[in-house]
Amino acid sequence: MTRLPELPFPLLPAGPQAPWSYGAGTLSVRAGARQDLFVPPAGDSLTPASDAPRLLGTPPPGDFQLIARVTVGFVGAGDAGALYLETGGQQGPQREGPQLEWAEREWAKLCFELSPDTPTVCSVVTRGYSDDVNSAVVEGGSVWLRISRTGKAFAFHTSADGERWTFVRVFALGDEAAAAGARIGFLAQCPTADGCAVSFDSVAFRGYAPEGLRDGS
Repeated sequence: MTRLPELPFPLLPAGPQAPWSYGAGTLSVRAGARQDLFVPPAGDSLTPASDAPRLLGTPPPGDFQLIARVTVGFVGAGDAGALYLETGGQQGPQREGPQLEWAEREWAKLCFELSPDTPTVCSVVTRGYSDDVNSAVVEGGSVWLRISRTGKAFAFHTSADGERWTFVRVFALGDEAAAAGARIGFLAQCPTADGCAVSFDSVAFRGYAPEGLRDGS
């Protein structure tokens, strides 16, 4: 179990083992070789081809915002650090095999990703199979990301300075009860290379939704 002073809930590791560490306000991890979390929409299985390390917890009830500045030591295409959320299923050991466990789970990630050779804000929403959307090219090695719960919906935003936010997408994952039980946190991936370093700093949690989803707040 990991506790960040910025978050009012503990975090538990999920997926492959990874060297998560926290110090001086920065959460750091290194994704291993060929680690990714994506269910190809043209595939035959609801099980990801691989998996990626995550650090997740259950926020308090109600609306929220989870914010972090993400820095990635890009090596290969698809390398990314992400804010992540999931609903349904169970965190922890699989119950009757990976396909059943993942089929019951809906999840989404907002990534700072090398896509394929340009740092980009990308997002994925998975309801059985994953979609994949590129949103904005990023100048520099860091970007701010934010995931929010607003009612029974979720929203993704990005920012160059952590002050003014650009809308990425709004979506639902499951019904109202599923949204209320969502787990949120951090993810690192390295689908094509031999590993990459990811850090999250300026982490913040707010117990309310943005004032508006498209007004920069």
